[in-house]
Amino acid sequence: MNAERVKVVVRGAVQGVGFRPFVYRLATSIGLKGWVLNSARGVFIEAEGESARLREFTLRLTKEKPPLAIIQSLESTFLDPAGYSRFEIRESDGVGEKRALILPDIATCGDCLREIFDPHDRRYLYPFTNCTNCGPRFSIIESLPYDRANTSMKKFEMCPECKQEYHDPADRRFHAQPNACSVCGPRLELWDCDGAVLAEGGDALSGVVSAVRSGQILALKGVGGFQLIVDARNEEAIARLRERKRREEKPFALMFPSIDDIRIACRVSDLEERLLTSPESPIVLLDRRIETSAVAPGNPYLGAMLPYSPLHHIFLRELGCAVVATSGNLSDEPICTDEQAALARLRGIADLFLVHNRPIVRHVDDSVARILLGREQILRRARGYAPLPIHVTGALPPILAVGAHLKNTVALAVETDVFISQHIGDLETPEAFSAFRRVSTDLQTLYEVQPEAVACDSHPEYLSTKRAKTMGLPVETVQHHYAHVLACMAENELDGATMGVSWDGTGLGLDGTIWGGEFLVVNESPQPAFVRFAHLRTFRLPGSEAAIKQPRRSALGLLWEIFGRDLFEHSELLPLQQFSQSESNMLRQMLANGVNAPVTSSAGRLFDAVASILGLRHRARFEGQGAMELEFSVERGVTKTYPFRFAESEGVIDWQSMICQILEEQQRGESVGRIAAAFHNTLAEMVVAVARSAGIAKVVLTGGCFQNKYLTERAVARLRENGFRPYWHQRVPPNDGGIALGQVIGAARAIVSRREVREECCA
Repeated sequence: MNAERVKVVVRGAVQGVGFRPFVYRLATSIGLKGWVLNSARGVFIEAEGESARLREFTLRLTKEKPPLAIIQSLESTFLDPAGYSRFEIRESDGVGEKRALILPDIATCGDCLREIFDPHDRRYLYPFTNCTNCGPRFSIIESLPYDRANTSMKKFEMCPECKQEYHDPADRRFHAQPNACSVCGPRLELWDCDGAVLAEGGDALSGVVSAVRSGQILALKGVGGFQLIVDARNEEAIARLRERKRREEKPFALMFPSIDDIRIACRVSDLEERLLTSPESPIVLLDRRIETSAVAPGNPYLGAMLPYSPLHHIFLRELGCAVVATSGNLSDEPICTDEQAALARLRGIADLFLVHNRPIVRHVDDSVARILLGREQILRRARGYAPLPIHVTGALPPILAVGAHLKNTVALAVETDVFISQHIGDLETPEAFSAFRRVSTDLQTLYEVQPEAVACDSHPEYLSTKRAKTMGLPVETVQHHYAHVLACMAENELDGATMGVSWDGTGLGLDGTIWGGEFLVVNESPQPAFVRFAHLRTFRLPGSEAAIKQPRRSALGLLWEIFGRDLFEHSELLPLQQFSQSESNMLRQMLANGVNAPVTSSAGRLFDAVASILGLRHRARFEGQGAMELEFSVERGVTKTYPFRFAESEGVIDWQSMICQILEEQQRGESVGRIAAAFHNTLAEMVVAVARSAGIAKVVLTGGCFQNKYLTERAVARLRENGFRPYWHQRVPPNDGGIALGQVIGAARAIVSRREVREECCA
């Protein structure tokens, strides 16, 4: 039997409503074993059994819940079985300090939706309707406890009717802190590019519907910040948005009026529907049915989401079609949260501004998720998920982790919980770095925790690392790829000997070179922290960071490793054809002299190189574009692999024979799809070969390269076929958005190890 364990944390109105007996009956009816208990922080469930039954269980939890139960958040993580003998209702857990838990912003509930669209209800078409079971939380709270006086709603005095609801224990709005109505609550205004008020209230909403229909770009102040919105049917408007936002080819997400509209555009499984309609309401990557060249050029997936606030619901109902809904920012900047800042920063992008007077305390982007191998996988953790904690098995010292340079998040360890911030983004601009500093301080203030240490990346030039060294705390540096592995181990509750396959674009290695194609062994003892068991063969990156945006440069470095000085005689090679003579001469000198051409083992740059060799992408318009297009070109059903050599004594996986065969096949006209499939298949075989050599059963797959769905699925399948136990990310992203969690664990291991050594010396 293919047995697994699922850990489920359910938060909301789920106590005192028959939820535990419901869980017990459901679990036993489908033959699962485990337990359910109430805690001050929600209902905790662990169930184990056959994989398909566990997936049925998680789906039915939300579909068949007791009538009075309200689920505000449901997080499921699949783990190894624990060997339970039966299913039981355990005694409520009152152990440990009761710590306030800040909920994320929650999508509009069904009851509020019915009121919004009921012409006889006093909240008819009111765009800030909410109740105890839905609405803004994390984006409006200023401090704990979560009372109205400590939120950005404190400026709105409740009218008598709202006040009565708020104080009535029998009412759905009892102690709903953002409670308001059209009489006493926030109001909409429509502004032009100079901030002049064009319309208010319902007229403002009608005005933007007409404007978007006519092709104008709207800046809409949402729950956690501004979004830029255009009619998804209007390719000219989308092109204009791309030009103004400087987002030439990166995919846009679409917001659809209903799940039925999504089904017309995309294939939607039961698990994907649950994710789309969940209280978290993320953007979900789906297989598309329709052509989306303007929205997601060359991409078989479409990022789709449903309206999650009353404002979005009313707007989409009136508009009657899908819209592009993208972050209200310029590339590499955090989203705008204040209307005056939005006027200044988005003036050259948006034609109109739909604003409101409820202040946003902290920016919160839309989350991005997908279903991978029958499980949820979060790719960007923000609205709906942040700042819910990742629970770990042992108590941690209070540690602040400042994350990586790209896709930055920060994290705070509080006992057995690690609170991970919302997505901050790439620390490339002053605005992004300012947001990073605010969030770093914000977490400590909210949870009233004074860290004893700050954890950071070992790269001295990362802005997050530089910031860590100015904070007046002991600094724990954690190597980038080690942090990736620890993050995946932590969320999968792994300890003991584990091999981590940590593949990404860039990370400073212990030897001063650029790592990124790593096989690390993490042992139970933190000394040494890890062993670099193996890595991909290295090659040079001519132009250093320029190679990140130019796959043709990665290809040149890779091919130089094979052909040496004879490389530039091979004029038939596509990457060489992308350079002028003067460029070729300059790059030849870089490679020959090793000047401004650092050495890398990066799997991400290997993907880029092959994408250029095959003519798919020579210049990237956004991060990872070459690798994405290589994945998208894979011809399904191809099982072929290429030869490679694993020099076990040196710990080097040599890709030269694979690249040479790719070059031969390309020259004789083999299809790109078949070559791309064989390339991915070969990478999976490399993982299996190193796992065999290491002889460690547990293998974690982490790093940005494992956002590649085909690669992850293939590697998992081949590892299982060879008797290994593979693990991958679920609740935290495989990319650098998960680094902060790994930094917390790495720093904690180092601190605890030093304490134990001191205690032994003093004994």
